[in-house]
Amino acid sequence: MNAAPPSVAATTETHEAPPMLARNVVHFIRVLRGAGLPMSPAQAVDALDALCLVDLARRDDVGAALAALLTSAPDERDIFYAAFDLFWRDPDWEGKLRALLLPKVQGGLPPPRRNNRLADALAARADVQRGTQPPAPREEYEFRAHATFSAEERLRHRDFDTLSADEWRTLRHLIRARRLPLATERTRRLKAASHGTHADLRASARHAVHAGGDWTVWKYRAPVERKPPVVLLLDISGSMSSYSRAVLYYCHALLQSRERLQVFLFGTRLTHATRALRERDPDIALAQLCTQVADWSGGTRIGATLGEFNRRWARRMLSGRATMLLVTDGLDQEATATLAAEMARLHRFAHRVVWLNPLLRYRDFTPKARGVQAMLPHVDAHFPVHNLESLEAFGHSLSVTPLVARASRAPLRTSLQEGARWS
Repeated sequence: MNAAPPSVAATTETHEAPPMLARNVVHFIRVLRGAGLPMSPAQAVDALDALCLVDLARRDDVGAALAALLTSAPDERDIFYAAFDLFWRDPDWEGKLRALLLPKVQGGLPPPRRNNRLADALAARADVQRGTQPPAPREEYEFRAHATFSAEERLRHRDFDTLSADEWRTLRHLIRARRLPLATERTRRLKAASHGTHADLRASARHAVHAGGDWTVWKYRAPVERKPPVVLLLDISGSMSSYSRAVLYYCHALLQSRERLQVFLFGTRLTHATRALRERDPDIALAQLCTQVADWSGGTRIGATLGEFNRRWARRMLSGRATMLLVTDGLDQEATATLAAEMARLHRFAHRVVWLNPLLRYRDFTPKARGVQAMLPHVDAHFPVHNLESLEAFGHSLSVTPLVARASRAPLRTSLQEGARWS
């Protein structure tokens, strides 16, 4: 699979790629396609033509030529060179492949900087090269299983705090596959339309002048619909580590589909995380956040961090009917008066404030903590976020219709009942 390229003389004399090199280049293109890069058979032909024009003894020239042909974005080059090193240069690529596939847990921190897509693609190509085939069953059994559930169905009801490393990877793919776009709201602005209830007299008169006084064709204007901005404040303290990781996967999927979302992380300090989450690979994005955030899985100072957000970011981020999503358990025991004051100020800035609380997974949840009691009067809606089912239900509510405005306080009580039903 990863045989060394042949000599230069054999290639330059015939100007035709040897069969072994051609097979390896095709395998390499398939590895890149399995790692997520947009590859096509035409690029394999172009790569073979380019290798006939460079010195195959100089690995840097070979890598630069293939990178220029096969990549089109800076983030694709990192995946390309990682695959190039493992496929063409490293004799112990199987050992490093196993190291990539092994789960690594470091005390609640986000996953280390590794590329799971590349590991999966290389693992698939290794199985094909060895010719391993799954053993065929000797006997076939037919049975009915009306009360059984698939692994994906069980994962939807599993608490985020109890997932293994393999289940986290499966969860990431499920969130990306099932995420729905955010709902739109009508604005007071109007745009040109082919039909509607608002007649555009100026455009109709202009058309009549060009048509020689014919007023049979009318122009209309319709309201403009746009997605309101969403700002998310995510608690990354020790009690929220697993839940914040799942919410970050969901935010990464939203940002990859170019939704109007701003993400802030807070524990004992406030961190703006939107730029890091724009990375295409979610594992690399979380690894970058791990290096930037110094208070991951630490303590909680909700009142102080909300005060910093209100002073530095609220006027810029919470304009244009913005929705504030607050993801925390509300377990803050210090300065509850400050927390209540900052929550009231945040509520005045935002069009609506929605609280996502993993503690709603308990059926008998009652707001007894002082931090929870200080926050509840300034919240428009209260939803659970402890498993994939609750996260999908909240995402569905965002995609169907905009969340309830602050004028009504009834949804706060019903959301507590829904939290008990989803748990």
